[in-house]
Amino acid sequence: MHLEQLPLQKQVELVFRTMKEELAYLPSGTVFIQIRNNVVGKFGIRHNPLELEEGTIQQSGTGLTETQIQAFRHMAVESLKLKRWTHGEILYDFALRGGQLSASVSFESNYNLASLPLRFGS
Repeated sequence: MHLEQLPLQKQVELVFRTMKEELAYLPSGTVFIQIRNNVVGKFGIRHNPLELEEGTIQQSGTGLTETQIQAFRHMAVESLKLKRWTHGEILYDFALRGGQLSASVSFESNYNLASLPLRFGS
């Protein structure tokens, strides 16, 4: 089966399953998913591995638990119900605060003027 034959929800689930091990080591970051024609292309995680606290460089703390990763993946899939475009990027920000997962989503739609049919004299 080809990726473009899978519904976008299944593709996003696959993205999160692929990054599961990395999420288990990260206390915060941004998961990004680039989409073209409702097919996932590039995806990954942006994060800051080091923190400066009172002049001391420290490595980031522990990452997400299995339960938190499942909840994060569920939120990501559910958020797709709000998407109304076929080309763009989805950003899922996440952070552990007091051991609790906090997450949000933002959508960015992309258009290409060169691919639009031109109509003169609208």
